[in-house]
Amino acid sequence: MELALLYPGQGSQAVGMGRDLYDRLPEARARFEEADRILGRGLTKVIFDGPEEELKDTRSTQPALFLVEAALTDLLLAKGAAPKYTAGHSLGEYSALYAAGVISFEDGLRTVAARGAAMAEAGQQNPGTMAAVMGMDKDKIVSVISKITNGVVVSANENSPDQTVISGSVDAVNEACALLKEAGAKRAMLLQVSGAFHSPLMRPAADKLAAALESVKFSSPRCPVIHNVTAKPESDPRIMKKLLVDQLVSPVRWVDSMKALAECKPPACAEVGPGAVIRGLMKKCQPEINVVACDGVNNVYSLFGGGGE
Repeated sequence: MELALLYPGQGSQAVGMGRDLYDRLPEARARFEEADRILGRGLTKVIFDGPEEELKDTRSTQPALFLVEAALTDLLLAKGAAPKYTAGHSLGEYSALYAAGVISFEDGLRTVAARGAAMAEAGQQNPGTMAAVMGMDKDKIVSVISKITNGVVVSANENSPDQTVISGSVDAVNEACALLKEAGAKRAMLLQVSGAFHSPLMRPAADKLAAALESVKFSSPRCPVIHNVTAKPESDPRIMKKLLVDQLVSPVRWVDSMKALAECKPPACAEVGPGAVIRGLMKKCQPEINVVACDGVNNVYSLFGGGGE
């Protein structure tokens, strides 16, 4: 079955995610145990038992989501899924690369763990925050925040036509929220994050990620991957590696990415991972595209016409 596989990023994690994979599938259990060995820590216990605050720490969130999404991908491929296109929102891009056969599980896990640690450190070095802006188009948001001179503030996540996340230094983002509300935004709400992700304040993390990626092998993909930075399908491993570094200091162009996917006339689409963020955004970005949930054993089996084991 040909599928476009779409992967969520940070914010979709939940304590207990992937538990049915671990309990029901020996191959998935082996994958979780492998992850604990690779990282030298009990990541599986954090995923299943929490506490929630530890799972929400970006140093845990990133490898945890990659692990669960990789285990779901393994199941999809074993059942006969043939990825036609893949894409992932921010962190989810690493799962998209894994699904496309560009990076191995071990390299992907080690890289996202390094990415999470580097982003946490950059957030301490250059304190910042993010805010979700609703009810205002991207161009008007960019026009309003361009007037702010009290620090850094940029468009970070272009999630849907009526939702953009801004990112930057604390004072600048607070000022931006006030100005955006005055300019007509329905809401401008601060997010509980540990740094100004996808902004210039993440440059130290991008430099560390570039160093970590130097030794990672990128193979030719089995299908094109639509990248956040360019919002275009890409098949050149060298460009893909560079785009992962650029992604940390560039906006996630999800609206344009889903437009590019629609133009490719994809087959059935699946959200591979916990939660329903990708499905919710698709209804706003490209409502004609139906996205099915693939967050556990049962709905993966039902996708292929079976009831499970």
